[in-house]
Amino acid sequence: MIDVVALGELLIDFAAKSTDDKGYPTMAANPGGAPGNFLAALNAYGRKTAFLGKVGNDAFGNLLLRTLNEAGIEIKGIVVDDSVFTTLAFVTFDESGDRSFSFARKPGADTQLRWEEIDKSLIDNARVFHFGTLSLTNEPVRTATQKTVAYVKEQGKLVSCDPNLRLPLWPDPDAAKEQMLWSLNQADVVKISDNEVDFLWGCTPEEGADKLLKEFGVALAMVTLGSDGCLLKTKDASFRAACPKVHTIDTTGAGDIFGGSAVYRLLELEKPIYALTEADLAYIGRFAVIAASLSTERSGGIPSIPDKDLVLRHM
Repeated sequence: MIDVVALGELLIDFAAKSTDDKGYPTMAANPGGAPGNFLAALNAYGRKTAFLGKVGNDAFGNLLLRTLNEAGIEIKGIVVDDSVFTTLAFVTFDESGDRSFSFARKPGADTQLRWEEIDKSLIDNARVFHFGTLSLTNEPVRTATQKTVAYVKEQGKLVSCDPNLRLPLWPDPDAAKEQMLWSLNQADVVKISDNEVDFLWGCTPEEGADKLLKEFGVALAMVTLGSDGCLLKTKDASFRAACPKVHTIDTTGAGDIFGGSAVYRLLELEKPIYALTEADLAYIGRFAVIAASLSTERSGGIPSIPDKDLVLRHM
């Protein structure tokens, strides 16, 4: 039995390490893609996961396959395509550490996944399905994602979603908003950032969580608040967790690690979401926010996932 299967983008994050006197960055490559980071956190904490996606038959695609395999993620659902190149993302930082993204994805391999290429046996054997909105930016992967979500929901699986806004990948903000709202309407569990709440509705995180619960039918809303921690809310319970003090050098993947860590703790509780108490939300939120915070002390997404014992010591 697979605990969580995810569909989405696999890519290489090139993160700026230094800048020369003319402003050109020296960059370090790390494995990336939000769903991969999400699954790697689950695997690091003892869960079984599988990935559905596509990479190019190139050096970076092979590196990503090796990295996911070493992380314990089942990779038989990842298609290797000779006709397209593995997607690349270039991450630069301002003086406060905030990120800016540039993408080599015209098209990237992840956008070329087709419905016919989805390994449905991995979905059939999974408890939870997870996806994000970067697999809704282009065809044919948009249709593949929509059909996969419909297939998952027909089987009554728990659906997890991360809207994961990256405006440079959309033709315009309205297109991003349309697909993000569609994705939220499909989900039982949503991990969303305060910035994404503001983009979609121009409201507070608390108001955004209430919208997800009341207007979108989400069962568990998890709003990340940057250095202010997180807010978890169900119809009957809520909890806010604060971040520990850390020395942040790179926030890449922190939200994904939060999401994966939170779903790990949710599965560990073995309770339906409607029965979660405030104490249960604290059990989920405290672990997830500490794991995400500690990850920012190291570069990259998957390489920065902290050991479970380290997270527990900080708790």
